[in-house]
Amino acid sequence: MREKEGGIKTEKFRWAYVGSGSIAENTARSITRGNNKIAAVYSRNKAKADKFAAKYGAEAFGEFESMLEKGKFDGVYIATPHTAHIDYALGAMRAGFPVLCEKPVGVSAAQAEQMINTSRENNVYFCEAMWTWFSDLPQKVRNRIAENKIGEIKSVNIVHAFPGLMMSKNSRLLKPETAGGALLDIGVYPITYCYRLFGYPESIRCEGNVKNGIDTGETVTLTYDGFDCKLEMSFLKLVERFRITGTQGEIKIPMYHMARSASVKTESGCERLSGKTDYLTEFSCAADEIRAGLIESAYVPHSATLDCLKIMDECRRQMNLVYPFEK
Repeated sequence: MREKEGGIKTEKFRWAYVGSGSIAENTARSITRGNNKIAAVYSRNKAKADKFAAKYGAEAFGEFESMLEKGKFDGVYIATPHTAHIDYALGAMRAGFPVLCEKPVGVSAAQAEQMINTSRENNVYFCEAMWTWFSDLPQKVRNRIAENKIGEIKSVNIVHAFPGLMMSKNSRLLKPETAGGALLDIGVYPITYCYRLFGYPESIRCEGNVKNGIDTGETVTLTYDGFDCKLEMSFLKLVERFRITGTQGEIKIPMYHMARSASVKTESGCERLSGKTDYLTEFSCAADEIRAGLIESAYVPHSATLDCLKIMDECRRQMNLVYPFEK
């Protein structure tokens, strides 16, 4: 790992932000309440970088390479549209800086594999910023399933819908050139959740709606031994449901991707599981792993990131969804 000014073990972990949009603002408000500091920010729009930097006491940069060269930070957080993730992630890791990269880390498994290989080649940390899996709540859900609390799994149903079509037509969510659409933006959550609970599926079936170069919604069926995970993603409405049904009970998780509680109903009664899903936990855990010298997160392993993008690749193949920059 590249030595930074003052060494890696600063009083507060110093993050360099790549991007200053809405997700950057949301994370910044949370993490600066803890043992994290935003030391630098880069944006192609220098005025936006200046404004963001002034708000959080950071140094602003209008050139990415200049920020890396100055290097007064301990890790890089990438919060740009996912089409730009690969270039920034590779650049930061090749310069010796650990990277926490927003989900999905790229638009394809091939991109994820390139980033993971670069992490290993440079012996530097790389992790997908999937805040759900830095929470202790999904681990408790997984434990209850492993303990056979609800018996054999019979079905899993997840609905994750967001009214993305109501966004401005200039939103990255609606633009093919920024790999907009429901699958990569919100589908990554239910796909990752099922993968983390049950592993890679035996088969993948996807039926989706593609319009104006993006997917407005899809139904994805992941088949496992004895049951299916049925995942419904949509840009047409606002709803979030999660239910796992077993032979001896069920698990429900309201607002599962950012949940603080889950209910486990069994033949012997009901149990309420609690946990915390927030950006501060995510960033603090990543900072601790970086300080410990890890190159792969225990919370979001490289294999999970890669396999989930493989599932999404297959969904795109079945929908014949190809982005302009891939043609």
